[in-house]
Amino acid sequence: MVINHIDKQFVTSDAATIMRELEVQHPAAKMIVMASKMQETECGDATNFVIAFAGELLNQAEALIKMGLHPSQIVSGYEDACKQACILLETSPELIKGGFTVDNILDKAQISKAVFASLSSKLTTYAEFFSGIVADACI
Repeated sequence: MVINHIDKQFVTSDAATIMRELEVQHPAAKMIVMASKMQETECGDATNFVIAFAGELLNQAEALIKMGLHPSQIVSGYEDACKQACILLETSPELIKGGFTVDNILDKAQISKAVFASLSSKLTTYAEFFSGIVADACI
C-alpha cells in the first residue's frame, strides 16, 4: 500500500506505480527512480528489473568501496563491463531473444516463439496458448 503526498492511497504491486509515487531525496535513489520512469516510458514494462539491477549494482559498489576502491574506479569498471556486454551481444546474436531470430515475419511458428518470451513473464500458464493468438494477429 502506498500513500502519496496528497494522502491518496494505492494498493498495487506494480513497480512503476510505486516508483511514480515516491518522494525521494537521496541522489542515487533519485537516479534509480528516473531510470525506472524511463524504462516505463520507453518499454512499458520491466521497471522492477531496472530497480533490482540498479540496486544490485549499488550493493556491489558498496562492497568494493569497503574493500578500498575509489568510486571513480568502480564507475570505470562498470563502464568497461557495459562495453564488453555490448560487444558480446553484438557478436553473439544467439544470446538475444532466447537464441533465435525471426527470418520470416509471415511464419506463425517463428512469430509465436518470439512472442512467447514476452508473454511467459505475465501469463505463466497460458503463454503458449496466447502466443499463437498474438502471432495470428501480428501476421
